[in-house]
Amino acid sequence: LGVRKIVTLSPHSYNAIKNDYPKFDGSFEVFHYTQLFQDLIKGGRLDVSGSLNARVTYHDPCFLGRWNGEYDAPREVLNAIPGIELIEMEKNREATLCCGGGGGNFYTDFLGGSETNPARIRIREAYATGASAVAVACPNCMTMLEDAVKAEGLEEKLKIRDISEIVGEACLVKRG
Repeated sequence: LGVRKIVTLSPHSYNAIKNDYPKFDGSFEVFHYTQLFQDLIKGGRLDVSGSLNARVTYHDPCFLGRWNGEYDAPREVLNAIPGIELIEMEKNREATLCCGGGGGNFYTDFLGGSETNPARIRIREAYATGASAVAVACPNCMTMLEDAVKAEGLEEKLKIRDISEIVGEACLVKRG
């Protein structure tokens, strides 16, 4: 097929295609979509200059951060948007708490929705920052954290937003 480059939405897919596929003769240049956004913004090909005026905290997905060392692209994308105040949670980058999605809780709640559910712990940490939104870059994290927001009763106070949604909104605000 001649495919040389692949852009993924999921850090799990990013990890598999980047690190496992080469063992099976899959030689692709692989990008997580936040890396593509980062390149497009730096190159002036993606205009995110529409101001959003929001306090946002970012949750590092395990397979993007710890497994592949990508911590900067998502933050640079968010910081490129005027009006976004990026507030780091206490545990971030290498020390980020897992949302539990990659560990099987995405399909079944092994912990029964208890207070010790990893996603609920993470949401309490996010809420403590004073942010109005948690930016995510992983569909599993989005699902896990949305459920945790509901379990914590914070639906009106804390929104879970994919970085692509935030970028899209900044582009639309710019267009007016």
